[in-house]
Amino acid sequence: MVTSIAHRASGIMLSVGSIFLAAWIISAAIGPSAFADVNGIASAWYGLTLMFFWSLVLFYHLCNGVRHMIWDTGTGLNKTNARVTGYITIGAAAALTVLTWIFALAL
Repeated sequence: MVTSIAHRASGIMLSVGSIFLAAWIISAAIGPSAFADVNGIASAWYGLTLMFFWSLVLFYHLCNGVRHMIWDTGTGLNKTNARVTGYITIGAAAALTVLTWIFALAL
């Protein structure tokens, strides 16, 4: 039940985070000054923190969406499998987020 509610909440958070992503892209189209302003926010500690959590939400929503697609086939619908796949989803989202940020910061 918690992962289902979190899936819906993560969809809302992705929408809100996408507004910032759109603002960042639009600022690049407007010009160097606008891009520098928005990029300054994105590269500050609070911007990086927000982007880290936005990427965590993105990967959670992705992994849980795959889980729901598997459920659509009728597989893994009992309580034990649902609980195990919920933990796998959370672990996979955390691992993908950390690996992405390790890769991104190494560049």
